[in-house]
Amino acid sequence: MYPHQTERLTGALEQSSLAALIGTSAENVAYITGFRSPCPGVFRTVELAVFTPQGVALVVSASNLSAVVAGRLDVDCVRTFHTFGASAVGPPGVQGQHPQGISAAASTDLADALASALEQLGVDHGAVGLDEGRLTYRARQLIAHRLAGFEIVEGSAPLASARRVKGPYELECLGRSLWVAEESLDAVVQAIERGTTEREAATLFSIEVIKRGGWPDPPVVAMGDRTAIPVSEPSDRALRPGALVRFDVGCAYKGYRSRVARTAVLGQAAPPQEALGQALAAGLDAAIAAISPRAAAAGVWSAAVEAIRANGLPKYAPHRLGHGIGLEAEELPELDSRSGASFELGEVILVETSGSEVGVGGISVSQTVLVTSDGGRVLNRSHAGLILLD
Repeated sequence: MYPHQTERLTGALEQSSLAALIGTSAENVAYITGFRSPCPGVFRTVELAVFTPQGVALVVSASNLSAVVAGRLDVDCVRTFHTFGASAVGPPGVQGQHPQGISAAASTDLADALASALEQLGVDHGAVGLDEGRLTYRARQLIAHRLAGFEIVEGSAPLASARRVKGPYELECLGRSLWVAEESLDAVVQAIERGTTEREAATLFSIEVIKRGGWPDPPVVAMGDRTAIPVSEPSDRALRPGALVRFDVGCAYKGYRSRVARTAVLGQAAPPQEALGQALAAGLDAAIAAISPRAAAAGVWSAAVEAIRANGLPKYAPHRLGHGIGLEAEELPELDSRSGASFELGEVILVETSGSEVGVGGISVSQTVLVTSDGGRVLNRSHAGLILLD
């Protein structure tokens, strides 16, 4: 674990008066231990990560033990539990133990393995914060029964708060993820032409992401009047002259996420298209200019909305205009009118303005912004204005 994560998680423990934090979501497990399950989309596996002042533990099914060993994780304790068909083979690894030896001592279920990990770390009483995101009802019951001597409280909020401020390694991964997404989108923009379908453009983006070492999120590519649909699956709609193309794409790199919204037009943009794009760009610029440490998220929302209304969209009233981004595509804080959050130094924020008009279509544009002592610093390198396609 990097010093930054240790500092943030220790602060979360102290602020909430907890003896331990237990993560179950893939993102929280990765944040605490660095472990990412190799098969989250294939099998329903559950991993637990435990953070305490005394050390860090990882609880995994026996079927994932070889992946733990191969990852050479910097954790103090690994506990396993049996699942159907579980086996573990491989070279010596965690704490000098052979994987088969750990598997032989595996607990009968997740709750017993968690209790064993807490005991190994010297935690035998007090309040523990449990993120229940990946737990089934049965698993929650087993844990509550097995940890009857503890006070179990909600732990997802302290973990989400700890993850808000990014450390050097996280910023490096986020920057690389954004680079992969933007370079891949640029390849699509260079290749797209009259007759290209939404499905073809989306497929090309996914291929380009994988070529650059990332893993694509399902891309949104919409053309013509379909650009007014906020989220849509790519179809066989083909690009025609004068039509807008809205891209909302992203990827993951080492677990860290990126998202890029851009809009293009084939040929010369019509005046209504230009006007809509300029209004949304003004709002985006105003939001970025308002970002600074301790600035209110609701104030940034207001700055963007006021700028957009002043530039030709008087009734513009979006629910939100962005959010944090990191191990998840959407993290705290949220940029909306009701948010009570203020920005912290080192947060990474995805700011997006989007809108649509009848007969014009929809336009979206986003920037990823790092909160610095000098204000918001845009991490994107690509052109954010309306893109003209030849």
